[in-house]
Amino acid sequence: VQLVESGGGSVQAGGSLRLSCGVSGYTYKNYCLGWFRQAPGKEREWVAVIDSNGRTRYADSVKGRFTISQDNAKNTLYLQMTGLKPEDTAMYYCALSVPRWSLTVRPGDYNYWGQGTQVTVSS
Repeated sequence: VQLVESGGGSVQAGGSLRLSCGVSGYTYKNYCLGWFRQAPGKEREWVAVIDSNGRTRYADSVKGRFTISQDNAKNTLYLQMTGLKPEDTAMYYCALSVPRWSLTVRPGDYNYWGQGTQVTVSS
């Protein structure tokens, strides 16, 4: 299984970015995909998750600003980020939990992780 993130970069506060995560090498029907982030000196935290039924959940800190989605035909996970704030600055990781029949936000439930993509928001 391989997860490869892209789309990170540097933006000013209020700007937008779309992160992508290409997922390959698995055939599980039931799964949960998630975006997590980790800022320097802080623990990894969950941002948004989506399961194989399309159900989603968002951390309070990003609710209303970020949107998680998936394109099953392209085996790609997305995170559309708008209204970015300096506190959103972090390394962003996508992760896959399989097999999984419900949403989970616990990093320990995720079997596979990407290498991360950096998002930097300046004020």
